[in-house]
Amino acid sequence: MMFRVDRDVLAEAVAWTARSLPARPSVPVLAGMRLEVTEDGQLKLSGFDYEVSAEVTLELQTGEAGVVLVSGRLLAEITRALPAQPVEFVVEGAKAVVTCGSARFTLLTMPVEDYPSLPAMPPAAGRIGSDVFASAVGQVAVAAGKDDTLPMLTGVRVEIEGDTVTLAATDRYRLAVRELKWQPDQPDFSAIAMIPGKTLADTAKALGNTGAEIEIAMSSVGGTGEGMIGFSSAGRRTTTRLLDPEFPKYRSLLPTEFSARADLPTSVFVEAVKRVALVAERNTPVRLAFRGDEVVLEAGSGDEAQAVEVLAVDFEGDDINIAFNHQFLLEGLGAIDSDVARLQMTTSTKPAILTGGKPVDDGGVPDYRYLIMPIRLSS
Repeated sequence: MMFRVDRDVLAEAVAWTARSLPARPSVPVLAGMRLEVTEDGQLKLSGFDYEVSAEVTLELQTGEAGVVLVSGRLLAEITRALPAQPVEFVVEGAKAVVTCGSARFTLLTMPVEDYPSLPAMPPAAGRIGSDVFASAVGQVAVAAGKDDTLPMLTGVRVEIEGDTVTLAATDRYRLAVRELKWQPDQPDFSAIAMIPGKTLADTAKALGNTGAEIEIAMSSVGGTGEGMIGFSSAGRRTTTRLLDPEFPKYRSLLPTEFSARADLPTSVFVEAVKRVALVAERNTPVRLAFRGDEVVLEAGSGDEAQAVEVLAVDFEGDDINIAFNHQFLLEGLGAIDSDVARLQMTTSTKPAILTGGKPVDDGGVPDYRYLIMPIRLSS
């Protein structure tokens, strides 16, 4: 087996494939990256850990067919460090030799016959713009739980009805919901899936850089191939196993009536929260007091360090005192993708909704909502 390819092209493909390699593989062979030169002059790089698979296909000018398995992370480090010259990869017996300019590396190969076969892609379901998809996933995945003992809260729920996709995630303290449009292959397509949050975020970010459309492959409700979802774009494809679809009935948690509404410039709000939070311990809240056309932000109390800042606000409704975990509030403000942040509140103990600016039409529902639970203020 042999191939010659541009260094930047190879380094990017290896780095993308290496994302799916496990940090602590259950068996050594899963740390490997499979490289195959096909008879029709393509190079396929792939990785699989029984949960997530990744594969990149490159067109070659020069190559001899064959298959080899080498350490994926080591190959990624080597290709990233190579000089900007063509790379030659040659398999010699039980070793693979990588040559680029005057640099030469020899890698031990691994038994390719022990490597698991990549899962087949589920049936194609539709397409969506990579930038829109990456942005939407980033907005929702921020609210996914990190506690693996509650797996249903570590995922992002994907609901598809026709041309509408709804993404939702919650860790019990906040809930993020985003609606967006896509192009289904079947106009009446319907599906529900729970995708591991970190895997989906990594995939969306990686494929979002391609600038091309992303094809989503999954089964409709009750279809064959359930239990897996696939994404492909610009010669790259990845699959992941799905989580159990059990998820809280989140729509009933989203309030529709509020007693107060505050609009603030997002960047100004973010900077003020960051400053005030400097004196807040990890689990102590930032307190917000809305009065007329201003909001007073406070943190710290009693014998501790204290901080106070006053901001102008476009406010409607009843005066209200409310407190939030500052990290959750900042993550929500970072996700709304708007110059203006709108905070809608009912009481100091009921969930608040953070959205970007004003709804598209009067009475309309924003396409992104970030529900955040307040922290009860001590009287």
